[in-house]
Amino acid sequence: MFTQSLLADFDPDSNHCPAVALGVQVTDNLREIPVHRHRKGQLVLTLRGSVTCSVPDALWMVPPQRAVWIPGGLSHSNRVTANTVVCFLFVEPGAALLPDRCCTLSMSPLLRELILRLSRLSPVYQADSFTGRLVTLLLEELVQMPHEHLNLPIPRHPTLRRMADILLADPANRGTLAQWAQQSAMSERSLARLIVRETGLTFGRWRQQLHLIIALGHLSDRMPVQQVAEKLGYDSVTAFITMFKKSLGTSPGHYFRGEQRG
Repeated sequence: MFTQSLLADFDPDSNHCPAVALGVQVTDNLREIPVHRHRKGQLVLTLRGSVTCSVPDALWMVPPQRAVWIPGGLSHSNRVTANTVVCFLFVEPGAALLPDRCCTLSMSPLLRELILRLSRLSPVYQADSFTGRLVTLLLEELVQMPHEHLNLPIPRHPTLRRMADILLADPANRGTLAQWAQQSAMSERSLARLIVRETGLTFGRWRQQLHLIIALGHLSDRMPVQQVAEKLGYDSVTAFITMFKKSLGTSPGHYFRGEQRG
């Protein structure tokens, strides 16, 4: 496992091998990798802690034992919490039938171990070598992984961007759509339509997704569920857990049980 100081010197595009991997342990709090892009697509796999990936129109949360896929050529930045262990997998364009848009992926134990193994091998290899065969299996497994919806659409419209900034800074804000419309000098119906057009979600669903993304970050840092619920303005822990289960199909405790394997 490499330290974060070596990440700045690592160039994933320095060779044309189908895939290369880099393991990084972050010690600084809220370490941010500034906006950048590269030819290879990038898979960000979190083993411990959490990573938030920012692309021009969305935030993507990467809790433990999940990964986010970022297509090659797309500008992005990564924000990593303290004591996070993460693996970056870089895939050459055309090496596998991977999505052309960002997505969050569940990770099988086999795929996780293949990526970890690759991170310990030389990034330069031949197709018929041990590493080449490992990469072939890795990429075949990668394209089978199911998707999860762990992103928050970030609207471009100035009014909605201001709303997003306020809610991200104060997620306990419980202002109604009517109150937001009044503050924005718009009718409630016009604001509702604008939100759907910009994000693809209703106001209620969009704010719930924002809460989910923030909650995943706090829970990844092992913040108690009760404290997370309070930070998000929920009246009770039960109400928060109900929202979490409705969004992800399971309770916070069950969702994060895989972290113990990292």
